Amino acid sequence: MAGSEPRSGAGRRRYRVELTPSAARQLRKLDPQVGRRIAGAIELLALDPRPPASRQLRGRPGYRVRIGDWRVIYTVEDDVLLVLVLRLGHRKDVYDG
Repeated sequence: MAGSEPRSGAGRRRYRVELTPSAARQLRKLDPQVGRRIAGAIELLALDPRPPASRQLRGRPGYRVRIGDWRVIYTVEDDVLLVLVLRLGHRKDVYDG
């Protein structure tokens, strides 16, 4: 029946997205164009914290999502509807440390 399906996002739980102080600092340091792309991807995690493009990390808890050559490392706490961005950076050094 036409019109009986909920619109995209309707009735879905929305997660709160928080950045650690170091992740916020890393985001501010980026080139403005790259920063906008990454900020947009982070905002989308509020609607779907485990999008099809995300991958679960190996050897430690959390997930990563790719934005070109950049990576966002985050954890998801389903019981409190929270996505916590731990790190973000270029793929060559985001996994170090």
